[in-house]
Amino acid sequence: MSRNFKEWFANFTDSIATYEYYTDFNIVYKNIDKIKVELNIMNSLIGSKNIEDDFDVLFKKYPEIRKCLPLLIAVRENEIKVIDEGEKLKYNFKTIDDIDLLKRFMRKTGLFDLISNHLINNLVDYATGVEVGLGSNGRKNRGGHLMEDVLQGFIEQAGFVLNQTYFKEIYLKDIEKKWNIDLSALSNLGKVAKRFDYVVKTDNCIYAFETNFYSSSGSKLNETARSYKMLARESKNINGFAFVWITDGLGWHGARNNLEETFDEMENIYNLHDLEQGKLKELLK
Repeated sequence: MSRNFKEWFANFTDSIATYEYYTDFNIVYKNIDKIKVELNIMNSLIGSKNIEDDFDVLFKKYPEIRKCLPLLIAVRENEIKVIDEGEKLKYNFKTIDDIDLLKRFMRKTGLFDLISNHLINNLVDYATGVEVGLGSNGRKNRGGHLMEDVLQGFIEQAGFVLNQTYFKEIYLKDIEKKWNIDLSALSNLGKVAKRFDYVVKTDNCIYAFETNFYSSSGSKLNETARSYKMLARESKNINGFAFVWITDGLGWHGARNNLEETFDEMENIYNLHDLEQGKLKELLK
C-alpha cells in the first residue's frame, strides 16, 4: 500500500527540545571553570580609578589573565583579528606579552570602561552570562544531536546493541571493510568520505541511517532532500544495503515540494510519528 505524503507530513512535530537544548549549564560551568581563577584575579580591577596602570601591574604579575579576555567580548577563539585605524592587528591570547597592545585591546573594546566604571560587580558572573548567550548559538547543533539521541533510543528498543549490532558515526569506507561490501557507487568511487549517523546490521541487510530535525526553514533543506534522494536511488542497486532517512520538524514547510519529491522516490523515509508507531522495528526485523 502506497503512503500518502499529505497524511505523513501532517504528523510532523514542532519540537523535540529537552531543557538542555535551550541552555546546557553543565557546558557553561565547565567553560567558566577553565578561566575562573583568571577572572577572579581580574576582579581586582573593578572600580579602579587608574585602570590602565593597574592593569599593567596586574598583567606583569599574572600574565595568565590574558586567556580570559576574549570571552569578555563574547569570543571563544584564542586569536582575534581586527582592523584598527587602517592597521591589521592580530591578538593571540595564548602568547601575547605586548602590554601596550593588550591595553589598546582593552581600551578600544570598551573593557576598561566596563570594569573601571563599576558597570559590573563580578567578572565570573558576567562571563557566565556571556557563556549562556554563546551557548544559545549552538542550539542548531544540539537539535541535530537530540534527533540522533531519539533515533538511538528506538534502535535499542528494537533490540540492537551498540558496537555489536549497531554502530554510531561510521564512515562508508569502514562499512565496506567491516562487511566486505562494495559501496563505491555512494562515494563516487572513493572520492567522497561519507559518514552515516548510525549503521544497523541485521542477518539480511546493512541499514545506513541519516537523521535530522529542522525547526526553521532554509536553503540547506532543499539540498538535503535532493542529496538524500540521490543516495537512496544509488543504494537501490546494492544488494544487502539500504539507506534510511529519519527527519522531522516544521522547518520543512518551506521546503515541502523537495521533500515530497524525495518521499515519492524513497522507500525508507520516516518521521518521529512513524518511529512511535513501530515502523523501525518492522523495518529491522
